[in-house]
Amino acid sequence: MSTGPSTPCIKVCAVSGQSGLCVGCGRSLPEIASWGRLSEAERLAIMAELPARLEATKAAS
Repeated sequence: MSTGPSTPCIKVCAVSGQSGLCVGCGRSLPEIASWGRLSEAERLAIMAELPARLEATKAAS
């Protein structure tokens, strides 16, 4: 049974005008747009960066 690609989406989809990142998951619009075309390895690499991105945007605000 396939569950589809891994995703960090938490259904809080709003892009910050300040950072350009989704406030829910931390991805950029280009990353979100290309997510379905990325390999699982590419998705996992991006997902590994997201906690630090979200922390940086919290610290900057």
